[in-house]
Amino acid sequence: MISAPGGPDVLTWQEVPDPVPGRGEVVVDVVASAVNRADLLQRQGFYPPPKGASEIPGMECSGIISELGPGVDGLRVGDEVTALLAGGGYAERVAVPWQQIMPAPVELADAASLPEVACTVWANVFMTARLRKGETLLIHGGASGIGTMAIQLAKAYGSRVIVTAGSAEKIARCLELGADEGINYREEDFSTRRADVILDIIGAKYLKQNVDALNTGGRLVVIGMQGGAVGELDLGKLLGKRASVSAAGLRGRPVDEKGVICRGVADNVWPLLQAGAIKPVIHARIPMEHAADAHRMLEDGDHVGKILLVS
Repeated sequence: MISAPGGPDVLTWQEVPDPVPGRGEVVVDVVASAVNRADLLQRQGFYPPPKGASEIPGMECSGIISELGPGVDGLRVGDEVTALLAGGGYAERVAVPWQQIMPAPVELADAASLPEVACTVWANVFMTARLRKGETLLIHGGASGIGTMAIQLAKAYGSRVIVTAGSAEKIARCLELGADEGINYREEDFSTRRADVILDIIGAKYLKQNVDALNTGGRLVVIGMQGGAVGELDLGKLLGKRASVSAAGLRGRPVDEKGVICRGVADNVWPLLQAGAIKPVIHARIPMEHAADAHRMLEDGDHVGKILLVS
């Protein structure tokens, strides 16, 4: 739980009532969850959960279904699953709409690293931006959880991948995962490159450079605001390139919309994991009761891939 807005130490391990599945929900006994940047913002008081969602942090988990609510078909008690959550992952049990449940495609504990990144990349890069074989994808934050998934998925679908990262070590890891080119954003201007699709976690700070980097017909997808929320957009340049800018979050989408994304991930991404064509990238596994340490690790920024919380 979050005792009050603040630093990592406001995360406390508390006894709370067991969740009860409502209509269309299942209860998952959590094996592992994962730390996302949205969790840090929620802890600081800047990103409250959507109305009706659990106040407990945690936007994804893996585990075993222990209860079924009314109106749930196709799932059984004992199923090993992953879940996309609006909240509640930092717990022993969590209630989840059945539409946001997916089968675990890899070892159950490792599967907690997948729902948020796979759904984010599938929804934005493939559903919204329609990345195609032979096109170039530019990924900001290539060493992040989202970045490491985006690299692998784009390569699996036959695209060229450029990443930005803040160190030679992180760039090397991205290249190992299949990226074709890495740019150290501390030393080089990425806008000299050209891309058909850009996946951006920075926001306002990169807006001008992103538009400069787009090819004709390019698509910029903004999924984060680490560099600010308000920027100046050159519409003339955008019109001249016949390019587009879109922005989308995942957490606040309606359940049915999340369900469409989850089905797309289960149908298109999970087979690649099961075949070994892509893999989870896990930086560390930390006991759930030490979630504060995991938050510090994410804030330090030296990680590559996902930081898991294990029960």
